[in-house]
Amino acid sequence: MIPQIQKEALGFFKRLEKNNDRDWFNEHKPEFKELEKDVKAFYNAVFKKIGEHDEVDKLKIFRIYRDVRFSKNKLPYKTHFGGSFHRTKPRLRGGYYLHIQPNNESFIATGFWEPVSADLLRIRKEFEMDDTEIRAILKDENFKSVWGGIVGDEVKTAPKGFSKEHKSIDLIRKKQYIFTKKYTDAQVLSEGFFDDVNQSFKAIRPYFNYMSDVLTTDLNGESLI
Repeated sequence: MIPQIQKEALGFFKRLEKNNDRDWFNEHKPEFKELEKDVKAFYNAVFKKIGEHDEVDKLKIFRIYRDVRFSKNKLPYKTHFGGSFHRTKPRLRGGYYLHIQPNNESFIATGFWEPVSADLLRIRKEFEMDDTEIRAILKDENFKSVWGGIVGDEVKTAPKGFSKEHKSIDLIRKKQYIFTKKYTDAQVLSEGFFDDVNQSFKAIRPYFNYMSDVLTTDLNGESLI
């Protein structure tokens, strides 16, 4: 049986958006826990499926409770499910993320959200030295049809120590190296969603293979692990 997201999960969050307070949530908590159980089963099925074509060692499904201590937004609950799938470190780099949210706000994401400073410098140095391989991956039509282009935050001109005139400055100036793919509510609820998520994650592998090689070697190609 193909795992599916049920429409009740999206419906619950639509109602929570209008009633985001502790009294309402506590009253409907038994309903949420049942929905959460089904969605967690979906995430676990995705985790198992990824394991057929990649090495993943951890699934983290994020709690519904928001940390409001340092946020201007004091609403107590998230109105989405989110979960990350960790590749086996340190040999394999990058990660997968699945976000389920109503009103056509669901998406999957892969790549490097917050690379540590050493990794970010290593990536930038690689692109400064040779951008041939990464360009070939990004220009591949099959890859682009699934993931489009890299998104994420970037500096305005050039990072310290790099020339803003460098031919690869479009890649070097980035602080994140992320790919995202959006889904409508209808797509999320369809039978094909599970397979599309898995196949999309599978399609990122050329990028992950390349970046893992970069981040586990020095500029001379010598292993760091």
